Amino acid sequence: MEFDTIAAIATPMGEGGIGIIRVSGSDAVEVVDKLYKGRKKLSTVDSHTIHYGHLVDPSTGETFEEVMVTIMRAPRTFTREDVVEINCHGGIVSVNRVLQLTLENGARIAEPGEFTKRAFLNGRIDLSQAEAVIDLIRAKTDRAMKVALQQVEGKLSQLIKRLRQNILELLAHIEVNIDYPEHDVESVTRNMLLEKSLGIKQEIIRLLETSEQGKILRDGLSTVIVGRPNVGKSSLLNSLIHENKAIVTDIPGTTRDVIEEYVNVRGVPLRLVDTAGIRETEDIVERIGVERSRKMLKEADLILLVLNYNEKLSEEDERLIDVIKGLQAIVIVNKTDLPQQLDFSRLQPLLTDSTPIVKTSIKEEEGMDELEKAISAMFFQGNIMKEDQTYVSNARHIALLKESIKNIDEFRQSIEVGMPVDVSAFDLKRTWELLGEIVGDTAGDSLLDQIFSQFCLGK
Repeated sequence: MEFDTIAAIATPMGEGGIGIIRVSGSDAVEVVDKLYKGRKKLSTVDSHTIHYGHLVDPSTGETFEEVMVTIMRAPRTFTREDVVEINCHGGIVSVNRVLQLTLENGARIAEPGEFTKRAFLNGRIDLSQAEAVIDLIRAKTDRAMKVALQQVEGKLSQLIKRLRQNILELLAHIEVNIDYPEHDVESVTRNMLLEKSLGIKQEIIRLLETSEQGKILRDGLSTVIVGRPNVGKSSLLNSLIHENKAIVTDIPGTTRDVIEEYVNVRGVPLRLVDTAGIRETEDIVERIGVERSRKMLKEADLILLVLNYNEKLSEEDERLIDVIKGLQAIVIVNKTDLPQQLDFSRLQPLLTDSTPIVKTSIKEEEGMDELEKAISAMFFQGNIMKEDQTYVSNARHIALLKESIKNIDEFRQSIEVGMPVDVSAFDLKRTWELLGEIVGDTAGDSLLDQIFSQFCLGK
């Protein structure tokens, strides 16, 4: 496909050793050649080579930057267009000036995600691979990065394409049955359709079984630390993130607001939230913090309830225990370095059998390993990731897979009640279209615009 030439900064803004400006399009080499001064003109050099030189402002003749320029000619590039990458010094002024001059000499500023969008539109990657690029950039743990990388490499795409091919073969069999009615194979056809469609449904179900873990690895677990004041919630946050992010004092009510931080626990990304201690208070500011804490509880994937080993269960503790019933929660009994006052025989009956209890002394750095094991076991049964497993982590993909199962069920029901197979085929064809939306074969322009708008400018 023919596009105009685009340019954008491909590295984060700020001070750094190197900044990269990426230019893509049929005039990419020509645009940069107007600025570049080196031993050879860029239009004469071989593809996939890098060249040292300087950039000169064509309007003034001023030499303003020392650069390394990489030339990559179509189609062996990310966008399948000519691509030039200018490596300059990483200062804000320098990078912006290089970009500005490329725009003044024939390029236009790229839209968010436009480089990846061009890679998709030019057939280098499909839509699921394109979406995985942003997951790769945003990955917060090695395991999340590995899931995204598998999708970038096309592991999910291959599986979806195989499922669509199986559906096409079923649709072809139905067409043969309609076009050649003299062959009386209707009963054989119905049995075969039921059997084959069941196999497709089971494969989709297997994919969806990985979706909970995949989504956790992609988005992280929203994890809320709760407890009454001064039980060690902020100390727990600081211990998990290995940084003194939250203020820790012996004064109850120190934490007045919600503090959020991402942390990697055995490959599981936790969006960790330290909340104000939940209690009745006359302090207006603290009361606002308590209300925010209650709101966060309702939205959490995991609740870490902290109790004090050195104190008896209070009414506030019991109210919090009642709140977490039926939710994914771990009870942390902290301050085991102090004399025991907490009665476990009273605590245990208040909890459901599935709620783990972990004893810690955050001050003495004891019990944190057991806590990490408990979190991992709760969501991944101790096995965070199978090497050969294809994980579905994208919410859009999950919704389309669920809708696909619904359509397959409707197809099977219509076959079982004896409806004409050509009528039943509409549900099967809809399943084929839904799976096509995952890889982009049947995606509309508005969907593409929405997906790529989430990307940064340089990607």
